[in-house]
Amino acid sequence: MAYEINQALPRSFGRLKSGESITPTFASHVRGLLASLLPRYGLLIAFLVLWQVSSTRGWINPAIFPPLNVILSALWTNLANGALLDDIAISLQRSGTAFAFAVVVGIPLGLFMGQFRAVEQALDPILQLFRQTSALALYPVFILLLGLGETSKIFVIFWATLFPVLLATIGGVKEVDKKLIEMARTYGAGSLTVFRRVILPASVPAIFVGLRLSATTALLLLIAAEMIGANKGIGFQVMNAQYNFQIPLMFAAILLLAFLGLAANALLVLLQRRLCRWSQPNA
Repeated sequence: MAYEINQALPRSFGRLKSGESITPTFASHVRGLLASLLPRYGLLIAFLVLWQVSSTRGWINPAIFPPLNVILSALWTNLANGALLDDIAISLQRSGTAFAFAVVVGIPLGLFMGQFRAVEQALDPILQLFRQTSALALYPVFILLLGLGETSKIFVIFWATLFPVLLATIGGVKEVDKKLIEMARTYGAGSLTVFRRVILPASVPAIFVGLRLSATTALLLLIAAEMIGANKGIGFQVMNAQYNFQIPLMFAAILLLAFLGLAANALLVLLQRRLCRWSQPNA
């Protein structure tokens, strides 16, 4: 039995020379991990370390820029006692509803405009005018029309998130290879089949670019919408903490928004990879 174990050990762990241990192997794994992370996240890590050290050492005013451990502590405390949970739910409801409406309106309209040049030429001037008009500049108009309630907040976010989805969808349809469409029609495919089997799949990567931009825009406009006439939400907490000089809580709410944005972007990237496996480069 001992002989079998001694014979199995070299096959499992490789031959170890005299005085050699598995520590160098672990160290090589650590070096490989650092080599893969530092090129991508090195500057971010350096910025966070500089912030922490500068605030702790007093190089910058810790009352204005608290140390990161104080910010994270404030974030954890307010999450643990439930103070921020209602705000997260309300903010996600507002931005999620506006984003869903932008998807429902923007993608079908973009697919339609992208296929019919006459429709695009007729609607493009007014769309460009609306796109160049800041949603924040129109927010007082929306308040006058819809009031200070949830409708105006959702509508201003919807207004800002609609155009990235719409324009990306139009661009995706127009960039479909014409030879693919001609080939499908040569084999007898009808208009509906060409749209379903050629145009729509080829447009999906561009549509997801618009979706990711819209998701980011939804969170950005959420802050502005909740700073006016709101008593709940992450944006309200940012302003309320600033008014009461609760600077760690203010930064905690901002950090929470950043985490939500990263999570939304990661979810859309994952969904895109699952739906567009054919467009991913070979590993």
